[in-house]
Amino acid sequence: MEDELNYATVIFKTNISTLEKPNDQEIIYDEVKTEEQTWDTIPVIQVNEKKAPLHTPLNLVAAALGIICVILVSVVIALSIHFNTVISEKHRKNTNLTAQNLQLGTEKTDLERQTKELTREIDGLNWTMAAILEYENFPVRAHCPQKVCKPCLDGWVLFQSNCYLFTSSDRSYDWKDWWGSGDFCRERNAHLVVIGSQEEQEFINNHTKQYRDDKHGYWIGLSRESTMSDTWTWIDGSNFTVTYWIAKQIGYKGRCALTLSGADPLANWNMASCDMRNRRICETRTLIKPD
Repeated sequence: MEDELNYATVIFKTNISTLEKPNDQEIIYDEVKTEEQTWDTIPVIQVNEKKAPLHTPLNLVAAALGIICVILVSVVIALSIHFNTVISEKHRKNTNLTAQNLQLGTEKTDLERQTKELTREIDGLNWTMAAILEYENFPVRAHCPQKVCKPCLDGWVLFQSNCYLFTSSDRSYDWKDWWGSGDFCRERNAHLVVIGSQEEQEFINNHTKQYRDDKHGYWIGLSRESTMSDTWTWIDGSNFTVTYWIAKQIGYKGRCALTLSGADPLANWNMASCDMRNRRICETRTLIKPD
C-alpha cells in the first residue's frame, strides 16, 4: 500500500515591528510529514445501492391488465344491472299486458253475453209484436193480468212455441163440424191444429181422451178437396211431411181428418165426413217466445 501523505498547513504570523515599515515580509513554510500510519482495519467502502426502476414494462402491463379488469367488472356490473332492469321492465310489461288481455277477455265475454241477451230480448219483442199484430183487438187484460204477460191464455196448454186448446165438453151441441171448428179457433186468433212432428203427435194424444164411441175424436186442420183425391193439405198451408193414419179406417172415408184417442198414439188419424160433429183442437203461437 502506498504511503499516504497528510499535509498540514501551518500559518505563521508575521512579526511586524512597529518601528519598521511593512516592506519586507517573510513567510516560512514547513512541510510536515506525518508518520506512516498503518490501518489495522479494512476501510469501509460505501456502496451506493442502485434502486430498481419503478416503471418497468411488466409493471405497466400488470397495471394495464388491472385497469382493464376493473373496467370489465364495471361493464359487467353495469350490463347486469341494465339487463335486470330491462328484464324487470319486460316482465312488468308482460304482466300488465297479461292483465290487460285478461281484462279484455273478460270484457269481451261480458260484451258477447250482453249482446246475446240483447239479441234474445229483441227476438222476444219481435215475436210478441208479431203475435199481438195477429189480433184485431188484442185482449190485454186476458193475456197480461196485473201487467204481467203470460205465454198462453187460461185453459190453453203450452207446448214448445205454441198454445193448444182442447175442447172437452160432453154435450153434443157443443161439438161442431170441421168448418165450424175452424171458425171456433179463428175467433180465438188460432186455427185447427197442424201436426208437424212425432213429439207433437204424442203430446196431442196425451191430452185427448175417448168419448161417445170409437168413431168420435178431435178435429185437426187436415183436409182434401174430394173423397177421390189423395192429396191432403194442412189448413195453414204447411208441408204434409209426416202422417199418422190409422191402419184400418173406421166409418166413412170423408174429406176431413180427426184424431182418435183410443187408437195407437202414432197411428190414430181417421178420415171422416166434414159434417160430423166432434170436439176440436185449436193451436196458436205463444205470446212470449220460449227460451
